[in-house]
Amino acid sequence: MFRSRANSSAEKTAVTDKVTADLSKQPRDPQAPKGRPTPKRAVAQSQRRTAATPPANRKEAMKRQREARRADLAKQREALASGDERYLPVRDKGPVRRFTRDFVDSRFFVAEFFLPMAVIILVLSMIQVGNLQTVSLLLWMVVIVLIVIDSIGLAIRLKKQVNARFPDEPKRGVIAYGLMRSLQMRRLRLPKPQVKRGERP
Repeated sequence: MFRSRANSSAEKTAVTDKVTADLSKQPRDPQAPKGRPTPKRAVAQSQRRTAATPPANRKEAMKRQREARRADLAKQREALASGDERYLPVRDKGPVRRFTRDFVDSRFFVAEFFLPMAVIILVLSMIQVGNLQTVSLLLWMVVIVLIVIDSIGLAIRLKKQVNARFPDEPKRGVIAYGLMRSLQMRRLRLPKPQVKRGERP
């Protein structure tokens, strides 16, 4: 009698384990939440292929590494356009760097117009008419002085804001990062600006 009860209990346990194993093998309901963003189709297919079979030789392993690197670069390019922090390069990651970008992008700086002004001044310096060469030289000096003054003002204001907002965050290289961004034309900056002119971060 006791033996039959023990056998019955063991059979129930075995049946429960089998059902649990079968359920774990069933595909997940597509409507059920999964707690993570859906990967791109090409990335998902690449990951499935990589996980399915190990590389047969060194050539195959190198090929897979190149594909993975290509996928990572594609993610980085998308992140540079959208500002997605997850896939940004290391130099652009973090709340301090994001604030620095927004701080620079929300203002006008003389340095961002350096390239078009340099082209105009260069053209003027090549024209052999009257005092145009002297004028172009004076313009060079004025532009350089304005950029230096503007950059000093940016460095002082940015340092003050960063220290006030992020007292406990590492801030190494932030001022240089902001100055380099201010030297680029707004439409050429990467990551792309996420704030408008005059919109304070």
